[in-house]
Amino acid sequence: MPVLIALVAGILMSAGIAYSQMIDPAKVLGFLTLNEHWDPSLMLVMAGALAVYASGYWLFAGKQKPLFAEHFHLPSKRELDKPLVLGSALFGAGWGLVGYCPGPALAALSSGSSATLAFLVAMIAGWFISRRWSI
Repeated sequence: MPVLIALVAGILMSAGIAYSQMIDPAKVLGFLTLNEHWDPSLMLVMAGALAVYASGYWLFAGKQKPLFAEHFHLPSKRELDKPLVLGSALFGAGWGLVGYCPGPALAALSSGSSATLAFLVAMIAGWFISRRWSI
């Protein structure tokens, strides 16, 4: 059952990302670029995502365990450390320079764009490099 729920959640997220045009780097860069061509429409996407997350958190925060798992899988680290800060900076720089982050890039694979494929190859290579070279 958990695999089916994860599949449905992934399909729903991909559909939402595609519908909101977050798979279009030009749309994302239009939001991230604060100039006369600024496109604030992705704020609605972020507000919608926040509303869904907040609703789920409110519904399940006081529960002993999730509906389809033995326990909640919450992060145990509470402090900011060098890998978190550097990883966040790299994520933000990549998103701002290219207009993709991992979720929308995976959803955009269906477009057949060579730029999307190149981004995903670079992202996977970066993941392997980070596993070998710890900070």
